[in-house]
Amino acid sequence: MSDLFQNHAAKSGPVECLGQTFPSDEARREHYLKLLAEKLKDPAFRKIEGFPQGTDEAILALSDPPYYTACPNPFIGDFVRHYGKPYDSSVPYSKEPFAADVSEGRNDPICNAHSYHTKVPPKAVMRYILHYTNPGDLVFDGFSGTGMAGVAAQLCGDQSAVQSLGYRVDGNGDIFGETRNEQGETKWEKFSKIGARKAILNDLAPAATFLAHNFNSGSDPIAFEAKVKKIYDDVRAECAWLYETSHTDGISKGQINYALWSDVFNCPECAGEIVFWNVAVDSDAGEVRERFDCPHCSKNLNKKALERVWITKHDRLIGQTIKHAKQIPVLINYTFNGRRYNKKPDLGDFELLEKIEEKDIPYWVPTDELPDGFNTRQPKFSHGITHVHHFFYKRNLWTLAACWSRADSPELKFLFTSMMYKSTQLCAPLMSNYFAALKGQNRGGWVGKERTGTLYCPSIHSEVPIFPQISSRSSSAFVNVGKIENVAIGTSSTSVLDIDSNSLDYVFIDPPFGANINYSEMSFLWEAWLKVRTNNKTEAIENDIQGKGANEYRQIMTTCFKEAYRILKPGRWMTVEFSNTKASVWNNIQTAISEAGFIVANVSALDKKQGSINAYISTIAVKQDLVISAYKPNGGLENRFASSGGTEDSVWDFVRTHLSYLPTVKVRNGSLEFIAERDPRIIFDRMVAWFIRHNVPVPMSTHEFQAGLLQRFVERDGMIFLPDQVSEYDKKRMQVAVAPQMEMFVSDERSAIDWLADFLKRRPSTYQEIHTDFISQLGAGWKKHESKPELSALLEDNFIEYDGTGEVPSQIHSYLSTNYKDLRGLDKNSPALVAKAKDRWYVPDPNKAQDLEKKREKALLKEFDQYRAFTGRRLKEFRLEALRAGFHAAWAAKDYQTIIDIAKKVPDEALQEDEKLLTLYDLALTRTEEV
Repeated sequence: MSDLFQNHAAKSGPVECLGQTFPSDEARREHYLKLLAEKLKDPAFRKIEGFPQGTDEAILALSDPPYYTACPNPFIGDFVRHYGKPYDSSVPYSKEPFAADVSEGRNDPICNAHSYHTKVPPKAVMRYILHYTNPGDLVFDGFSGTGMAGVAAQLCGDQSAVQSLGYRVDGNGDIFGETRNEQGETKWEKFSKIGARKAILNDLAPAATFLAHNFNSGSDPIAFEAKVKKIYDDVRAECAWLYETSHTDGISKGQINYALWSDVFNCPECAGEIVFWNVAVDSDAGEVRERFDCPHCSKNLNKKALERVWITKHDRLIGQTIKHAKQIPVLINYTFNGRRYNKKPDLGDFELLEKIEEKDIPYWVPTDELPDGFNTRQPKFSHGITHVHHFFYKRNLWTLAACWSRADSPELKFLFTSMMYKSTQLCAPLMSNYFAALKGQNRGGWVGKERTGTLYCPSIHSEVPIFPQISSRSSSAFVNVGKIENVAIGTSSTSVLDIDSNSLDYVFIDPPFGANINYSEMSFLWEAWLKVRTNNKTEAIENDIQGKGANEYRQIMTTCFKEAYRILKPGRWMTVEFSNTKASVWNNIQTAISEAGFIVANVSALDKKQGSINAYISTIAVKQDLVISAYKPNGGLENRFASSGGTEDSVWDFVRTHLSYLPTVKVRNGSLEFIAERDPRIIFDRMVAWFIRHNVPVPMSTHEFQAGLLQRFVERDGMIFLPDQVSEYDKKRMQVAVAPQMEMFVSDERSAIDWLADFLKRRPSTYQEIHTDFISQLGAGWKKHESKPELSALLEDNFIEYDGTGEVPSQIHSYLSTNYKDLRGLDKNSPALVAKAKDRWYVPDPNKAQDLEKKREKALLKEFDQYRAFTGRRLKEFRLEALRAGFHAAWAAKDYQTIIDIAKKVPDEALQEDEKLLTLYDLALTRTEEV
């Protein structure tokens, strides 16, 4: 065990806590529990957004204040003031975004100690924390889940953990990362210092914060193992009979390792009962059949054609008559004299199950009714599981309750919650292991595995007893050690936090993403045992049953990001880990981040080494986990903007500041990568978003901006740099043979214009020369409701065609004289050059481009007026550019209602998948509500 992870909980003698000294850790806990108990009596405290559902007693039983409370943590503000350093604008802080892609597996002891719906590997988070912070800095995670950001913050003080990331640590605690110099030689460069950081963690789910507390708190491993052994021995002596089965001699008893259960159906043809296992599983072939014959009438069937058999019985725990899907055990694997055997259940096995069913469990068990939810409907309607105890096989429920009654510490509850899903009907059998075992192959591991992200009850499921789970998990549960005083944890919505403004040094967030996972439903099983449940009113998900769509999800996320923005120090960074395959959710997250005040500076990949997530992304579809780096502008920029009133100088002040936050060089697999955020078009979009958020008109057109950009800053390979940045890029550029290229994805009219501009800058061309390449770009990625413009119309509205009169434009002259030997040296009026240049389209200079832009905007607004006059329910096809122009014009006129009205006519997916429309729509909603 490292020096970082000492046995904190077992310390005797005085302890210091937030500036106070207590005679013991228990005295510290009692002192703060009394303060928390008083706080719980305050009605206003219980009205805090996201306050969980639970009695005072249950909340106090889970809490370990001031470091962890199973409710909003009223001591977090004290924690921040005690450990934090007040913001001082005179103290220099300058960091480029962490731009490298990160690949870290989840298969380490920390991740495996306890399952959860999502989990970012702590070593991946370490890289970001080490990059952005110093020892002792305050790190915040407002959607903390199991608290891996806290684990990562603590591991930054563990030299072996830091070195495992490929970094070097010297005797002074300085951390060095590997780089390459101009000659391509390996070079080690100092970038951080070893030392634990302090973490503030918050989550809406009591189950999550309970797990986070255990992952981040110190414990005594020897005492823990002794307690586990005592519980194991006592409960086994009491409950081993529940898992006995007769050996083949009919006399001796073996202990069940696992049992497979099968649903029972009726044949729709003859109404005969069908045990699904008997007809669907082909053990000889090693497969589960899709089609099979009824054993009674030989009708060929599939599962969908079957009718479920139901049984009615009295549930003594809730005093109600219930109807459950009929299930029977079909195979038992047991151990006798050290050897494992398979058998079909015999009469004795069925008699034992009847005996268990007739007895009352002599311990408390949770009997909470399942909420109506997206995940809960399948077990409710397919199997009749209406209450939490119905998920468990009765002998497992009995044994688990016996263990739980003896679990007198958070560590023990942590251990037993880690076993719960494996102990239910949600545990699906690993049929490949079963078939391998029949062939004499030893695959190891459990025959069953809980399904993540769902509460699905399969038709063949595993009953995995409690005792072997205790044996296998008790040691692994002990990687959850740390120093409790390094972390403060609260349970509430991140939309309202008791933390001073401008007080935290870094934010790392792995938030919920749309409808990916319904966290409160998935945590219900654990929280029923913990007796404190999630208040899902402000749960940031898309869920029809909760009445939350994309708009509600975005609004909740915006509120939470605004709070993160408020508490973060100016000039500091927020990292958002993004995991969703839907472009609409990607846009919702970006919109929420932007509206909160953050400015995106970089997007990189995060490979958790789970599944195929190595595909590249486009603006249309997100196919891998991404990491968004966004910064809170420093106070100087905000103050200057407020005083200048949104002038042209404000534009260049913003650009100058923004460029200083962008990565200078990005390398992937030894090659330079195009930095998308340095693309002039992206910079323009960031600037426009900045002005819109401040409710100030943008003082220049796109073409004026592009021209001014090239006059004031330095361009390299299609990217814009500050003068003091470009030398570093040039050094790296000299080491590679090929310049980085921006990947262009044509998906709508705007991106088609951008593609044409890029194409014509490189080679002014005739319509025929452009047409073939352009048509090849209009593939499957085109947005569903966007009307496809004609190439001729795009050229007419946005570019200029040389008609052969007057001298050849400079852009065409430069291209032809460079690429055609016979035209070199000819002046711009040469007949040969004019003939070759005639009918070529080219990108106009800024002055002419402004005239085209005004003409084009007028046409777009005219088309927008047609959408305004449209009386149907939904526009089936439209021009996004017309909508964008109309939204911008309405915004400038403070006509927010027009934006809202037109948005209702646009298909929801089209609105959600366009960041520019979504931003203006969301801000219009906000302004309307304010009025």
